[in-house]
Amino acid sequence: MTDLGVDWSSRPGDLVVGNGKVFVSNGDRIIVANTDGELVDEITGLSDAYGLAMAPDGAHLYAALIGPKQVLEIDTATLAITRRIDLDAYPCPTNLAQSGDWLWVGYGCLLTYGGGVLGLDLSEQEPEPIAVASDFHDAPLVAAGGSTLAVGETGSSPSDLFVYDVSGTPTLRGEIDGHTYDTSSPVELVVTPDGSNVLSASAFPHHFERWDATSLTRVRSYGEESASVRFPRAVAISPDGVHIVGGHGDGTDITLYEATTGTKIYTEDNEVGGVVAGSVAFSGTDVFAVLRSSYDRLHLWRIEDIAFPASTLTLTAPSDPVTNQPLTLIGRLELPGGVTPGAQPLTVTRRLSDGSSETLDGVTTAADGTFTVTDIPTVGGEFTYAVLWDGNGNFRWSRASATATVKYSVSLTLTGPASGSVRTWLAFSGVFQADGLNPANVRLVVQRTVTNGNDTLATTLPIVSPRDDGSYGFVDRPVEGGEYTYTVEWVGNDMYAPAETSHEVRVQGLNG
Repeated sequence: MTDLGVDWSSRPGDLVVGNGKVFVSNGDRIIVANTDGELVDEITGLSDAYGLAMAPDGAHLYAALIGPKQVLEIDTATLAITRRIDLDAYPCPTNLAQSGDWLWVGYGCLLTYGGGVLGLDLSEQEPEPIAVASDFHDAPLVAAGGSTLAVGETGSSPSDLFVYDVSGTPTLRGEIDGHTYDTSSPVELVVTPDGSNVLSASAFPHHFERWDATSLTRVRSYGEESASVRFPRAVAISPDGVHIVGGHGDGTDITLYEATTGTKIYTEDNEVGGVVAGSVAFSGTDVFAVLRSSYDRLHLWRIEDIAFPASTLTLTAPSDPVTNQPLTLIGRLELPGGVTPGAQPLTVTRRLSDGSSETLDGVTTAADGTFTVTDIPTVGGEFTYAVLWDGNGNFRWSRASATATVKYSVSLTLTGPASGSVRTWLAFSGVFQADGLNPANVRLVVQRTVTNGNDTLATTLPIVSPRDDGSYGFVDRPVEGGEYTYTVEWVGNDMYAPAETSHEVRVQGLNG
């Protein structure tokens, strides 16, 4: 997670990856990070930088400047501006997409008519704009791949999606009607590399759609199983076409799907905030996204190895831990396909209820993936333990957490005679101690169990209250012989653990 040093008011725009760098547009600048998510540079002195597109070979970045009506060509190695393409006749160039030598531009100013789409042949030194579509409200979305160009309405509801064949002169294949499919307010379009399918993220419906670019029909929906109302903000397809990743502005931030079946195979939430529209991209097996925090700060989020097969970590906490005694959690690392994990290092962190956290000594799994984590808490409260496996070259990292409510330990003792006689008083004494708890407010339950040749009988004696110093006592007068067990119990409360202690007495009967 990297703070980009800018906020929402600076007109956040697009995110693309290429040539080992991540580029994020933000009004007067384009922020540059490496693929480890570390900020390395900025391209400054810009005006209204918004949509970005990356050349297929990663050598050049293209940026739409809304106010100046320009498209910039930027060398991704030197970050120098190598070309400025003026679009004076086309207001507010906003959204970009590239396929081969062609750059497609969605233009149009916010909340006005007169938007449209044009194409630029980048193989020409001074490309002349080729009109593709016009008369849109706002700037339409554009996406391209293979011989397919997708154009999405943004200023109407329901919203239509137009598909063009751009193998030669751009030709409209047809329209995906927003009324028919009940779609509105798209925020991002993606065309698969072979041009066969179009992916869309729209405010409604609340999932991601895949469309056949030839038949113009819906192939499937991703996330349709979710019952909660969540708002799609971004969608991307992995370089190999195997995975689809969707970003949301609320709820679960990132969801990874198997592209062919639509199966949800991974989710990841981030407490920083929701995904910014159009700001999700694959970088090999990683995914990058821009998040908007509750105070409008923008952050770059790198999710590592998301496209790797998933590993699974489980962690279970004990049900009744107490202070100053070992607390042992048990867990297991499992890999898909029955692969044995072997010895794998795990990172362990502990977070207390006051929000403080620290890293504990790491642990290593046994050959079968099992492991234990042992800690000795010195204070009571809620302890959350998190275990992380960082993955390897074949499997995605995973983590698990478990929460244990630790209670303060209680000391309870009981002493008395080892033997006695029927109708003779027996005296017992003990001490109750618990740091921070006034013994005078404690009530102890005393139970007597008698076992003899006749039967076993349990009787509850009167409640016992310790003195201020924790000491207490009680007496009993047996009426029959046998083995007597006296048990003193403190039932505990929300902060203090229960405690129990026993003492045995052999009582002689009248007949010996």
